[in-house]
Amino acid sequence: MNKEDLELELFLQAVYKLSGFDFRKYMLSSITRRVENRLRLEGLDNISQLTEKVIHHDTYLNKVLDDFSINVTEMFRDPSFFLTFRERVIPKLRELTEIRVWHAGCSSGEEAYSMAILLQEEGLGHKTKIYATDMNEKILDKAKKGVIPLSKMQAYTKNYIQAGGKNSFSEYYHTDHQFAYFHPELLNKIVFAQHNLVTDRSFNEFHIIVCRNVLIYFNLDLQFNVIELFRDSLSPDGFLGLGSKEVLRTDVHPSFEEFDTMDKIYRKKAES
Repeated sequence: MNKEDLELELFLQAVYKLSGFDFRKYMLSSITRRVENRLRLEGLDNISQLTEKVIHHDTYLNKVLDDFSINVTEMFRDPSFFLTFRERVIPKLRELTEIRVWHAGCSSGEEAYSMAILLQEEGLGHKTKIYATDMNEKILDKAKKGVIPLSKMQAYTKNYIQAGGKNSFSEYYHTDHQFAYFHPELLNKIVFAQHNLVTDRSFNEFHIIVCRNVLIYFNLDLQFNVIELFRDSLSPDGFLGLGSKEVLRTDVHPSFEEFDTMDKIYRKKAES
């Protein structure tokens, strides 16, 4: 092991011991980029100096945790996923008396709100509860407010239309000169809570789990563990939606079968 690798290992160990957040099984390339960026911002020469700062100053620990939290999302992200969900998955859900959805790694909540809109348009909103989780408490506080910069709404409206939206997207929010505010009846469909995919376990049984563009930041061992967590959290015949660059190998996870290959939707096999 070279000195830089040793420094990074000790740094991640310190972060875990101090915060309880374990990044040791994240993709090394992703973690390294974020650490190098923090070194530049702080004017530090090496990771050992950053480790010392993290150990002795809470502000540095919080900065690093923010660096490692992936907060990239948008309304109806990858519209074809939501269109396929609307056309192929929704018919399978209509017979259920209740629908529980888990958006794991929800970031600031845009995709959870997208799902709430879709289910409402399909007449399933009254029997749906969406649980949206993330490891980052600060981003969850933002998500709970349902406030989006107005500058993003034009692109989000385009996504909504491509995702098969049935109404005018503007029906779901009101605006001022800076922000769009989702209506309270939409906010009330979603429960936001902290959950760490690396260390926390299952907390309910769900009919749908959506975790898109999160697994790409995990190494293979951690990806395997998280998929097994989703398996344990899904009801038989439940659906799992992954991101466009993510793949679930059914030979490795035989409890799942491909439902839609293009849009990375999988289904948990019914128990025989």
